[in-house]
Formats: sequence, structure tokens, C-alpha cells
Amino acid sequence: MRTLDVALGDRGYAIRVGPGVLARAGDTLASLGLRRAVIVTNATVAAHWLAPLRASLAAAGVAGDVVLVPDGEAHKSVATLNDVLTRLIELRAERSTALVALGGGVVGDLAGFAAAVYQRGVPYVQVPTTLLAQVDSSVGGKTAINHPLGKNMIGAFWQPRAVLADTDCLGTLPERELSAGLAEVIKHGAVRDRVFFDWLEASIGALRARDADALAMAIVTSCRIKADVVAGDEREAGERAILNFGHTFGHAIEAAAGYGQWLHGEAVAAGMVIAARLSTRVAGLDVAEADRVRDVLARAGLPVRPPRWPVDRWIELMSHDKKVDAGVVRFVLLDRLGHAIVRPGVPRPDIASALDEATREA
Repeated sequence: MRTLDVALGDRGYAIRVGPGVLARAGDTLASLGLRRAVIVTNATVAAHWLAPLRASLAAAGVAGDVVLVPDGEAHKSVATLNDVLTRLIELRAERSTALVALGGGVVGDLAGFAAAVYQRGVPYVQVPTTLLAQVDSSVGGKTAINHPLGKNMIGAFWQPRAVLADTDCLGTLPERELSAGLAEVIKHGAVRDRVFFDWLEASIGALRARDADALAMAIVTSCRIKADVVAGDEREAGERAILNFGHTFGHAIEAAAGYGQWLHGEAVAAGMVIAARLSTRVAGLDVAEADRVRDVLARAGLPVRPPRWPVDRWIELMSHDKKVDAGVVRFVLLDRLGHAIVRPGVPRPDIASALDEATREA
């Protein structure tokens, strides 16, 4: 097991990565002084991991209830949030009751937001069971639900008390979900660590084959990168925005196609291809490096061709993005592999050209 720390003072916490981490969840909660928990999960995840989690809590003397939510991005909604809050009230959950998010990014975001608003804030622990959640959404305290007009538009910054990323959970992950998680891993290398990006190019086959050592390396390095960025910019006032590389376009795809039609990682992958092409036009990225971004995403089993929509439709969708400032969309771009910048006010013709080029990707 590897442990990383997110350095946020009294809001700091540990990320534990490795096999068997879930079986020690009860000890972790007890060590944090948490003696009652409500597990938020869905039926798909519960079939594999709810019983061992409950057993771990019980063995540590932590009382545990369960709230089941529907599976899928379409249910990261106001209606599902209200159902979770209703169950918490019915269960007489108190301010000392911890929510435990057992599942992927949808469960983590939903349970985290419920924790942020229930009785003005209760503790929660992330137990991510997908690669995407382990390397990205479980770390950093960004919690949210979707709105029909925009992804993650309703939410709060609310840091977990711990993140427990059990690599054994990846053994039950469908191939498509594994690839979706690799999109966020590749993003971390592209925006912050060129050496890691180079390693990913060489290791993508091992990662898709679920080599345990390769996956552990990818998860730990991704969490280290994100933890470092979050520690310096918890509320995304500056550098943390670079972690949204590909997301402005990706969120537009998710909202317009209908939540759940594209997995989040798939939409981000196509968004990174557009952003890389735009980077060659306005940020100085070498075309050969943009090609490398596209190629490693394709080798990860991800879509690299975004939908072909009119540029006005793209711009309208992106106008709802959280990175809009004073009515201007701020794009996260690469000036070189391993280094991202934020560029506001990109000219419309450059956006149109990048979209056209990306939609013709092989």
C-alpha cells in the first residue's frame, strides 16, 4: 500500500492506494474518530464490494447503513440528490455521521455533494472503485451534480477525510470503463509531467492488460500530480484549472449527447484531441506532439473523433462551462507536452479550424 498526503492544513487527508485497502476501511474510519457511516453506492458496485466494506466497518465497531442510488451519469441529478438527503433524514444521520462513497465518479460526486450540504456539512470518505475515480474525481474535493444545461454546474468544494483506492476493485471493471479512466491518467501526464507521459506511451499495453505494477504506478503518479496541484490551488483560482484539459469540449459533448451516452473519460479524450489541435494554432504546441496526444488516446481504446456539430453549437454549449469568466471561455491548452496554460478569448476561426481538424481524425 502507498500513502500520499493532500496538504491542505486542517482539511488535509491521506490517499491510500493498493490491494486490500477496502478491507481496512473500517480501521481507517475508526482512526479518524468516525463511529457511524452511511454507505452510498449503486447495485452494480454493491454486488461486488458492499459486503466486504460492511464487514470491515463492523469489525472496527463502525455502525453502517446503506443508501442505494441508480447507476449512471444520467442520475447525477437534483432528483437523486434529494433521494439521498431524504434517506439521511429518515436514518437520523447526524453531523458526526460519515458518508462513504463506494463507487465511481458519479457516486463520489453525488455523495460528496450530499455530505457538503446535509446539516451544513458532514464528513465523508471516498472509496473509488473505477480507475477514473481513483486517479481523478475522488481526489480534490470537487463535488457536484449535473444540470441539463451543463455538467457539474451545481456543487461545492468539500474535502473528504480520506481516499481509499483499492486496486483489487479494478479487476471487475469493464474494458470500456478502464479505457475511460486512462483518459484522465493521460491528461495528468500531458498537463504536468512529460516523463510520465513518455512512460504512458511505452506502458499503455500493460495498462490495458491490467498489469498490477503498471496500474499502481499510473494511479499513484496521477494522485501525486493532482494532490500537488490541489494543495496549491484548492478552489481553482489559478493553476488547478489546468486539470480541466479537454474538459471544456468534453463537457459540451456529454451535455449535448445526453449524460451517459459518452462516458466522461471518452468525452474528455475527444476533448483533449480538439484542445491539442487548438494548442498548435494558438499556444505553440508542435504538431507532432499533438499527434502523440491523439495516438496514445487511440491506443488506450478511446474515441479520438468528436461529434461533427456546427461551431456555433459548440460555442453555445461551452458558454455554460465553469471556466467562463466575464462571458469569455478560458481554454486549457498545451504549449508543450507536460505543460499547460490557460488562454482566454481564443478567436472563433481558430476554434472552428481545430474542430474541423479533430473531426477528421483517423
